[in-house]
Amino acid sequence: MIRKKVVKALRVPPGVKFRLADRDPGKVMIPELDDRDKAEDAARRFLRENLDDLADAQETLWSNDVFSVLVVLQAMDTAGKDGIIKHVMSGINPQGCEVTSFKRPSDEELDHTYLWRCMKALPERGRIGIFNRSYYEEVLVVRVHPEILARQKLPAGKRGSKFWEERFDDINRFERHLVRNGTLVLKFFLHISKEEQRQRLLARLENPDKHWKFELVDMGERKLWDEYTEAYQEAIAATSTRWAPWYVIPADHKWPARALVAEILTTTIKRLKLRNPEVAKDQLRKFSAAKRELLSEGK
Repeated sequence: MIRKKVVKALRVPPGVKFRLADRDPGKVMIPELDDRDKAEDAARRFLRENLDDLADAQETLWSNDVFSVLVVLQAMDTAGKDGIIKHVMSGINPQGCEVTSFKRPSDEELDHTYLWRCMKALPERGRIGIFNRSYYEEVLVVRVHPEILARQKLPAGKRGSKFWEERFDDINRFERHLVRNGTLVLKFFLHISKEEQRQRLLARLENPDKHWKFELVDMGERKLWDEYTEAYQEAIAATSTRWAPWYVIPADHKWPARALVAEILTTTIKRLKLRNPEVAKDQLRKFSAAKRELLSEGK
């Protein structure tokens, strides 16, 4: 188990000044993995051990059918969102988990509020829903690219700092509504350094088997690194709340990052102290009769 002080260090406290420059994207964070030469193998083992606990927690969540979990993954390009989904959720029953990736809004989606398409994809009770990008794109990429905002058919008005503060307020109220109604909201920002992104982009270009992962648009977005950093800093600081905190996960090392996300997800579900539903006594008597019948068939 990852120590509580590590999880606390990853969480962004509400109402404090927050700068990404104060968080080291190359820090492993797990004391057991301090030897960076062995960090990947150790993190793989750490994650495998954790996945059994996560599967048990998810099964209890499913059987209880009261709470749901929304996992929000946000990051710069190449930070490892797909890897988190693939490796962290590999041990979970697919019936209890659903992944939604949000791309460019459709015409139908643009005819609704920016939260509408995400509301439709929220997890049902008993399930874990993963948003690969989310409604936070509306205060990140939309802020960096004002031409996108211009296509959203909004009423006329100023688009200054107050506009974005109102969007932050919308998101905080939306998430509080979810939490009050039984949805745990866990938000992870995978914090990658610009140099590590450069190396990962080069790896995609140098390996023909990874060419499909490379998109030229990533080069244009990389030139806006500083703008995105500012947008992320402000959004995280404004929307890391007591009921829906942000966790900034160092992502330069893929496997330790995956282990951290898995641990936080597992321990958060376990804190609910859920138990499988109890069966009524009259039903137990029927079960006993069914058991005797099945046993007699084997004689």
